[in-house]
Amino acid sequence: MDRLRPPRRELEELVPYDAKDIRAEVLLASNENPANLPGELLDKLADRVRDIEFNRYPDPLSGYLRKLIAEANGLEPANVLVGNGGDELILNLLLAWGGPGRTLLDLPPTFSMYGIDAQMTGTHVVQIPRLDDFSVDSDAVLARLAQGDIDIIVISNPNNPTGDVSPETLLIDILNATDALVVVDEAYFEFSRHTMRPHMERHPNLVMLRTFSKAFSLAGLRAGYLLGNEDVIRELTKVRQPYSVNRFTQVTASLVFRERVVFQAGIRDVMRNRDMLLHGLSGMSGITVFPSEANFVLFRLDHASAVWRDLLHDHSILIRDFSRTPGLEDCLRVTVGTEEEVRRFLQAMEEIMASRHASDIFGLSAVAERHQNGGRPADG
Repeated sequence: MDRLRPPRRELEELVPYDAKDIRAEVLLASNENPANLPGELLDKLADRVRDIEFNRYPDPLSGYLRKLIAEANGLEPANVLVGNGGDELILNLLLAWGGPGRTLLDLPPTFSMYGIDAQMTGTHVVQIPRLDDFSVDSDAVLARLAQGDIDIIVISNPNNPTGDVSPETLLIDILNATDALVVVDEAYFEFSRHTMRPHMERHPNLVMLRTFSKAFSLAGLRAGYLLGNEDVIRELTKVRQPYSVNRFTQVTASLVFRERVVFQAGIRDVMRNRDMLLHGLSGMSGITVFPSEANFVLFRLDHASAVWRDLLHDHSILIRDFSRTPGLEDCLRVTVGTEEEVRRFLQAMEEIMASRHASDIFGLSAVAERHQNGGRPADG
């Protein structure tokens, strides 16, 4: 047979998530923690590696880590599900609450994997775009939920890539308005300190998603977890891949979570450097900066893609270009790095903006000269 049967029709227009692997001296594109694990944790981890039975399958539900997370959140292990990064858990949620004949309410611009996983699972997507300041259009969302056909809604809080936080009152209104699964993605919880955990007992349709990739420096290992009603967790265990979280990740994440207090100084550094970024960019002419309670800052300026290229090629600084994303036109997002990285980024931006300002002035002067010379260049 010289032919190949085509894949599912739902994949025809699906654009895969493009996690570009672009190298630069300063990496500020992926909302990673700028610091590796603290040295004392690396030493403890090294001591534990020899005891890991790499020849045995891991605990299928990450029981020990699950117990630690439950205790820290005043819950039972049955209220916790650990996954191979938050991305696996998002897919599990769509596998269980989405699918053909089911509907996701999406609030763009937001994390693109919600829509991608919905499309991949054959879930119908209803979009309610955010307002100009990136806040949720509460009236439109509540009106759409009132129709009663939404099965799952995901709200990134703080929202990625815009950095804003939805009011707790709005989230409660949403929970009260629907029996749909309401997923609050709290991936940046450690930086914002906003959580819906106190409302879990009253709302069986509430799920919170968190990750070890941001505040806890484990983006390279992939570990995330979900807090929810026991009935929700039970359904998710039906669709998750067995043994999806490997032994090494379970050991490392358990160590990190047990000793998470050692990350508090680093989290405070990130928040201080975030303020430096916000202040520095706000002082540059031609740049609109959006408030952030995460570990990144979104800003808008003319010729954003060209500025992105200048940062990469002339200064070896990589940030994220969203300038062609609907709702984020002319926007770039920069991750909060170390103090040195933030200063280097701001210095590069000052040079780029000054150069562009000088070019604009030169261009205007040249136009004026041509006008005075009857449309001819000044040199004849």
